[in-house]
Amino acid sequence: MAKNKVEQTGELEQSLPPQEELFQINGVILKKNVRDIWDRIWNFQAKPDDLLIASYPKAGTTWTQEIVDLIQNNGDVEKSRRAPIHLRHAFLEWARMSNSGIDQANAMPSPRTLKTHLPVQLLPPSFWEKKCKIIYVARNAKDTVVSYYHFQRMNEDLPDPGSWDEYFETFLAGKGEPSGWNQSSPLSASDKLSP
Repeated sequence: MAKNKVEQTGELEQSLPPQEELFQINGVILKKNVRDIWDRIWNFQAKPDDLLIASYPKAGTTWTQEIVDLIQNNGDVEKSRRAPIHLRHAFLEWARMSNSGIDQANAMPSPRTLKTHLPVQLLPPSFWEKKCKIIYVARNAKDTVVSYYHFQRMNEDLPDPGSWDEYFETFLAGKGEPSGWNQSSPLSASDKLSP
């Protein structure tokens, strides 16, 4: 299958491994590299002034990160251009070789703005304990699956998604990575939310 490829920009690569490198936690399919640092993710210590941007992948996370950064900088575009977004907001479950989102977050001064694609039931307990602010980004599942399908088709680091029909069925069954679109909503763990 011929794929359209995007130019290498030097930005943080968001890639998925082959299916055999996946595992499950509480029924949620995650990448093997997340398993390798899972204890560090689960035991991550949030701070009361942390702001967490949480979403299912391809739901508008980057847009939200940029909007939040502009708000935090009083609309000063130049301040928001100080570094690429992945350096301004640590991605908690990011794990590549010698660096991780956890290390990046721990090195950041407060107040920190962090990002995750973990579903609400897999968020480190410290976010709830410290009563951190969480912005949850939701997008219609139909738009999300179409966006992720085309993202996977164009990205050389991702496995070939197959035909649209195959991909759609895998998404509906929650068997691919990322899985659990319906599990990612805060409404799926409403007992964690305070009134």
